[in-house]
Amino acid sequence: MEEGIFQAYENEIQALEEEIRLLTEKYEDMRQESTFFSDEDILKAIKSLEEETEGETKGHESLSDLKAQLESLETDLSFLMEFTGFHFTSHSKKTVEKTQNKTVQRHRLSGKCHSIPFQLEFQLLEMQKDEKVSAVVSDLSIIMESREDPNVSKFVSRTEECGDLLTFFRSLSTYAEWYEHRRHTFLHFKAKYPDIVTLPEGLLGDFIILRNPKVSGFELMIVWKIHLDEEGTTTPVLDLLPKVPEQVLEQRMRSVGSIPGRFRSALGLLGIEAAIESLLQVLGSGQ
Repeated sequence: MEEGIFQAYENEIQALEEEIRLLTEKYEDMRQESTFFSDEDILKAIKSLEEETEGETKGHESLSDLKAQLESLETDLSFLMEFTGFHFTSHSKKTVEKTQNKTVQRHRLSGKCHSIPFQLEFQLLEMQKDEKVSAVVSDLSIIMESREDPNVSKFVSRTEECGDLLTFFRSLSTYAEWYEHRRHTFLHFKAKYPDIVTLPEGLLGDFIILRNPKVSGFELMIVWKIHLDEEGTTTPVLDLLPKVPEQVLEQRMRSVGSIPGRFRSALGLLGIEAAIESLLQVLGSGQ
């Protein structure tokens, strides 16, 4: 009977040990996912810092130097974020496999480029041969909000197939810059011509409406699409759609019908802002 009791105790102890082992493994996985740097990265950084500061004066002077270096790095980072428009809000990585010459890690990254948010998840394989290190991206998954262009999903799908992160970031940067440029342009003309310019969908919309205050019912809608193709090329596409009262249309059908063509010609000659400005000046003069 005593042997049976001891066996039961031993079985319970083994079960507890197994549970502790599983919980320990789970904790290690969560800890790796929740930190930007691994223990190895931290140790390397500490060693590098110790080597750089070795032989320098100790005490408050060394601490002052470190604070100055940190402030300099923060300034550089702020400049790069402002210059590129990229703001990364979170990043985590998990080591899937690690040998002497190979490291496989799973990365999760989120942020925004200007006003466009995105999320990435990918696997990075790093191979080291002698002093050369090669890296291959696989299992790329991209989530990117697009408020207007259905072709964005085609670009995302193609980028995921190719695993081309560099093309993704370059293309997203250009796309977001055009998006931001349109928003600033709409804001500028709304502030300059408040009685003529209206924004039915706000600054994030893709069109503005121009109204002649002296001609009831006369409107010009400027549609400004931002097209992103599968190759990652961004193209602004603008057009003008007139809305004219019937009595005016009957009297000046030919001149009204030529307005969109003239606007497209002005876009090619003057550029977007100048073409819209010239149109607004005509409307403001009451012609």
